[in-house]
Amino acid sequence: MIRVIDITTWTLREMAARVRSRDVKPRELWEAHQRRIAEVNPRINAFVRVFDQEPTEEPGDGPLAGVPVTVKDTFDIAGIPTLAGSRFREGHVAERDAAAVARLKAAGAAILGKTNVPELANSYETDNNVTGRTNHPTDPERTPGGSSGGEASALASFCTGGGLGSDGGGSIRVPAHFCGIAGFKPTHRMIGGSGQFPSFDGPASMVVAPGPMARTVGDVRLLFRAIQGLDDRDSMSLPFALPASEKPVIGVVRQFGKVPVDPAVASAVESASTTLNELGFATHDVVLQGLDRAPNVWAFFFAQLGSMAAKSFLEGRLSEAHWTITENLRDSPAPDAKTIVAMCAERERLRTVALSQMQETPILLMPPFSVPAFRHRERRWQIEEQSVSLFAASALSVIWNLFGFPALVQPLGSTA
Repeated sequence: MIRVIDITTWTLREMAARVRSRDVKPRELWEAHQRRIAEVNPRINAFVRVFDQEPTEEPGDGPLAGVPVTVKDTFDIAGIPTLAGSRFREGHVAERDAAAVARLKAAGAAILGKTNVPELANSYETDNNVTGRTNHPTDPERTPGGSSGGEASALASFCTGGGLGSDGGGSIRVPAHFCGIAGFKPTHRMIGGSGQFPSFDGPASMVVAPGPMARTVGDVRLLFRAIQGLDDRDSMSLPFALPASEKPVIGVVRQFGKVPVDPAVASAVESASTTLNELGFATHDVVLQGLDRAPNVWAFFFAQLGSMAAKSFLEGRLSEAHWTITENLRDSPAPDAKTIVAMCAERERLRTVALSQMQETPILLMPPFSVPAFRHRERRWQIEEQSVSLFAASALSVIWNLFGFPALVQPLGSTA
């Protein structure tokens, strides 16, 4: 039993290395994680489905050969339903793998199961009418975040070695921040977007990106290299990865605009800045200017246009939908073509403003969210005698979805 517990806590890279060196068999990894899921999932409820098949003894020579991973239940796996947390998807069966899932399989990964999401992946809390509520791995009264909350809770609980999530407004990074793991939203279209529901077509393609999640940044890098690449079903996907740069000056952003940050989160940023200095990186404080409208422009594409798509999907059945989708639906009228064109132009203007401020500091260190993991259905917090809303707290994440820039979260500390 000691061996079982130990091998589920290995990093993804260590699992892959030990399979290659034949120190451990893929079947041992698979069975250990299955036992861990059976032990932990009744408390966290992170899984929509756990698969029965076991890997072969000869997993091939891919970079993830024999390593157990999980997939957010918005990605298609051939022959398996993609419910996206909605009872209105019951009966659906995917015809083929999503592009990112196909790349995981090609790299040799063994897919353990699919993880839970809010209805239509549209909330910072993971709860729905099909599978129910997912809990934080250390406190059931708190949320692991959303919409990739099932992935984050499963990873933090050692139920999986790595995972595949997606991020339209912090949906990878906020759960990673809440659960103390690593998560990466890459430059948009560097990972193919086909084979997902809700789909990445139309306005969503401007703000949503798939990405890897794991317990360490090194594991996230390994996953990203495995799943990045051209997707022939996604006309906007990019066929190349960007080269690493030399040691740049790093800008430290303490908060977005006038929105304060919880002291524990601010302390982690300060600790990271100090550590970077000790490692030889130059840092200096940066106050982002001229980006006040960025969260609202993001909300136009993700929330306002997204509400139109959700209402169309739920037409005639809205009363049956879960609160994680209905609380975010907007009643504003459909925008005309002139408004949509103007908002697209505003997005590009804001991207230019952001890029101009990053010339000297191409890497920014900043909080991913104004508060740590909050209690289920909390929506407002007092920070420095100021009332902070959920929308204001999320500004630190959503602006990078609007711009399409890469953004990484890694664990640097914990709260009480």
